[in-house]
This record gives sequence, C-alpha cells and structure tokens, in this order.
Amino acid sequence: MNKLDILVIAAHPDDAELGCSGTIVHHIRQGKKVGIADLTQGELGTRGSAELRMEEAAAAAKILGVHARENLYLRDGRFQNNEADQLEIIRVIRKYQPEIVITNAPVDRHPDHGRAANLVSDACFYSGLIRIETTLGDKPQHAWRPKAIYHFVQSQSLAVDYVVNITPYWETKLASIRAYGSQFHDPNSKEPETYISSENFMRMVEARAIEHGHIIGAKYGEGFIRSRIAGINSFFDLI
Repeated sequence: MNKLDILVIAAHPDDAELGCSGTIVHHIRQGKKVGIADLTQGELGTRGSAELRMEEAAAAAKILGVHARENLYLRDGRFQNNEADQLEIIRVIRKYQPEIVITNAPVDRHPDHGRAANLVSDACFYSGLIRIETTLGDKPQHAWRPKAIYHFVQSQSLAVDYVVNITPYWETKLASIRAYGSQFHDPNSKEPETYISSENFMRMVEARAIEHGHIIGAKYGEGFIRSRIAGINSFFDLI
C-alpha cells in the first residue's frame, strides 16, 4: 500500500520546494507520510535541462525526507485541463490515496501555475467518480477523492486563509531550494539570468516567509489558500 497522508502536486520541479517545503517537513516530523508529484520536467526553463532538473528534484526529495516523488511527464507550458492530462493525475491520486492535496497558486505570474491549480482541483473531484476507470500496471484502481485541497502562494502576493509555522524548518526549506543549483542564484553561473535566478528573488522568498510568519506571531511561515470552507471541532484548533 502506497497510501500517503499528503500529496503535493505541482507544475514544475522546485514549485513544491518554494511553496510548501517547510510544511512538508513539518508534517513528516509529525509522523505523516508526504509525497510529491511533479507534472512536468520543467523542460522549457531557460537554465539547466530536463535531465538535470530530475537529478535536482531527487536531491531535494532526499533533503526533505518525502516518502515518494515522481514525475508525470506532462508537457511543460503545454499541459491542459483536458481528459488526457486529468487521467494522468487521477492515476497518481488513486495510487497514493492522499487525504490532502496541496497544489499551485490559483493565480500567479507563471501561467502554468494557475492552470495546474485548476487541473489538479478538477482531477481531485473526478478521481472520486467510480465510472472513470483507470489502471496502474494491469490492475484496476479504486475511486478516491481527497478530503481537502490547499494552494500554496508563489510569486504574487495573495490573501491567505491559513499559515503554517515553519520556523524550525527554515534552513531545511532553503537547502531543498538550493538543491536546484541550475535554477537559483549562483554568482558563478554562466547561464542567462532569469526571474528566479536573481538574488532579489531569494530575498522575496524570505520576505514572503517573514510576512506570513508575522501574521501568526512566528519568524517564518508558509501561507495557503483553501478551496472550500473547513470545519473544526473547536476554536482552540485554530490557536
């Protein structure tokens, strides 16, 4: 049984690290099983290569201690919210049967991010329909619908519904991001500078974590947007 408690499904290798790696480590330390599914290899990226990104993703997964990581090999910049791409995500949801799915921001600078958010949200719903049939290998899969979907915040500053205190895991988050040496700031790199490879981008990542942490009285936080109203048993769950 490959069942996970949380499955992060993100458009590109490094999206999970930037958006929610502190939260991933936080839940793993609580004894939860967490995995990552990258939709694409990020092959349209200006720096590095698809092969290198896969190596970097594996290194980042080891740093975070996730229980599974796989790539769905959808086309970077070209995946769509259509039946074929939904089925690929449905297969991975049914494979791991997560209680919670975390995915990209619904609105962001990169068009893949918002498109991934909609694609993953729809796939989570359709995954629960028994008349949509999928197989893993030669075995039929059972319908499965996650209980909740949350969206991490990326480049754009968006109002958040929840913040996770990641202060104890800040350095682990940074280490997982730095595993993508081809993508982020390296003063010795000879490759073209991009939006995410600038030194200012990493300052923004820290500033966003400080901003979200400040909301809850912590040093660092990661903010999330809910897809539906959540129920609680007690107001003390929110302290």
